Amino acid sequence: MFDMKYKLLILIVLCVAGAGRASAKQNNYRLSSPDKKIEIVVSTDSVIHFSVNFNGGELFSLSEIGMQLENEHLGGDPIVVKAKRQQVDETITPVVKIKEAEIINRFNELRLFFKKGFSLSFRVFNEGIAYRFETEKTGEITVLDEICNMRFPDNYMCWWGSERQFQSNNQVYYDYTSVQELGGEYLASLPLILKPSEGPKMVIAETDLQDYPGLWLKGANGLNLKSDLPKEVMDFKELSDRRLPITERYHYIAKTSGERSFPWRVFAIAEDDADLITNQMTYLLASENKIEDASWITPGKVSWDWWNANNVYNVDFKAGINTETYKYYIDFASEYGLEYVMLDEGWYKLGDLMEVVPEIDMEELTSYAKDKGVGLMLWCVWKTLDDQLEDAMDQFEAWGIKGIKVDFMDRDDKWMVNYFHRIASEAAKHKLMVDFHGSYKPAGIRRMYPNVMTREGVNGGEQFKWSMRQTPEHDLILPFGRMLAGPLDYTPGSMQNAQEKDFKPIFDTPMSMGTRCHQLAMFVVYESPVQMLCDSPTRYYDEPEFMAFLSDVPTVWDETVVLEARVSDKLLMARRNGKNWYLGGMIDWDERTVDVDLSFLPDGQKYKMTIYTDGVNANRHGNDFKMDEVIVDNSYKKTILLKKGGGMAAMLHPVLN
Repeated sequence: MFDMKYKLLILIVLCVAGAGRASAKQNNYRLSSPDKKIEIVVSTDSVIHFSVNFNGGELFSLSEIGMQLENEHLGGDPIVVKAKRQQVDETITPVVKIKEAEIINRFNELRLFFKKGFSLSFRVFNEGIAYRFETEKTGEITVLDEICNMRFPDNYMCWWGSERQFQSNNQVYYDYTSVQELGGEYLASLPLILKPSEGPKMVIAETDLQDYPGLWLKGANGLNLKSDLPKEVMDFKELSDRRLPITERYHYIAKTSGERSFPWRVFAIAEDDADLITNQMTYLLASENKIEDASWITPGKVSWDWWNANNVYNVDFKAGINTETYKYYIDFASEYGLEYVMLDEGWYKLGDLMEVVPEIDMEELTSYAKDKGVGLMLWCVWKTLDDQLEDAMDQFEAWGIKGIKVDFMDRDDKWMVNYFHRIASEAAKHKLMVDFHGSYKPAGIRRMYPNVMTREGVNGGEQFKWSMRQTPEHDLILPFGRMLAGPLDYTPGSMQNAQEKDFKPIFDTPMSMGTRCHQLAMFVVYESPVQMLCDSPTRYYDEPEFMAFLSDVPTVWDETVVLEARVSDKLLMARRNGKNWYLGGMIDWDERTVDVDLSFLPDGQKYKMTIYTDGVNANRHGNDFKMDEVIVDNSYKKTILLKKGGGMAAMLHPVLN
């Protein structure tokens, strides 16, 4: 069943600009968003370039876009032979409803056809703009480079996801810097958040990435940025199952089909920071669902072992990577209605997925989990999975495994991008969900293969085990940029919470930065259809108030409402699943207030609200919290003080009138 279930309205207006060289007389083309706030002006003179205006003022321009093939420059001396326009207004029903159950897809499109056998499509939404190349060449083409030179009218600030090299897991921290400070030695992975001194914020991303390398950005001196893409890999060293440093690359970025569409270059635009949270462009522009029967795909929460190092206690067996410990996890998941348990690193002999370690009886464990109504997920290293793909997939299906967590890819050259698609496809054949770790950022695969539930490509909670930079401020950058690209496996749920002065990275008994409620809010704020609970089941058993929330909160949503939002500072939002609503609020290291205004609730309906807020002493002790229950309706308004690194969360269930 495809994810476009019905269309409200599609208006198609074809405008033929003429054929042959006659069209060269016109070299400016304008296209506006449905609400007329955004306009692009495309020029085709010596090169192809375009500017983007917002409310009449220039927001940014692309001084040149093009593709350099081995024997031809697409974009140099362009001659338009035809122009085609259309307007689209439709409703899409996603297979996995991450932000909302129905998505409005409304845009205006301009497609320019060029004499050299390629076209350019531009789409303008109320939420931003996107463009992509399409080629109509016979046989295979060799793409040496793609040109995307950006120019800004002012020295915009940005949250620069600094990278050292292309071989990266994209687990970046963000440097708040200006475009002018970024020289050619500065490299960043996407998404990139830009902040003008006046006007809307922007996020640069990409989507529909297939058989092509990922897009990166480099500084270009002055008020400019430019594209950079990794070349295809020729050779690498195999130092271990996961250490595979690249030793040589080809001179081109892709050998690919000459008749194809290339990835969309996405520029989200938002007057209000809240609109970045609800932006759906990377989903809408991706290719449609390829899984005919997706009924087996089941979002849910996961009890996860690796972060807490299997530190269960008050038990009569030796905790570790063994059958008894995982039965304990399964019992915990069953008791609290968690759908899954993850077996992370250690369940198999590294290098051989077919050899389970002797401490684990997989047949006994999978049978036990099935009897308890809990699904199992298995971690594996990507290269080992690739080497044993057919046998491993058959074995996972025979065991009744529900999902796999694939790790340490650390690349997004063309071959590795294709590997992601191949694993997603093969996993779907065996009814396996996928969580990509050691991964590049999301770029559209989740719509094509909705069994790809989440991915890393984010500096998430695992960093608490060894890093001092995993700050609440960092947590407040992620929702506006990285999450716009797609779900993020941040792995929240720490029950040991520390203020800045008390935090220490400890590998086997980790803690988190910020307050207990800051962690709890992540289960509402961070989107991940398969959401990890990172801490030990024993600690959760000791926290019944929090397990009341964690056992109840869903992982996918019918509706999202953003109440307050400011990049890196604060975020307060409400999400609905069915008739129940959930609130999540987070702030940085500064004490701040948030205004909880429930006017979005339906008229005449009352709710029991269970609300968790930072305790009066949370600035001293991050674990301190307060829980209250109150009957509310849509007249409820209250200002709540959040402590340093703080947060709040609430669940609202309808009560009978």
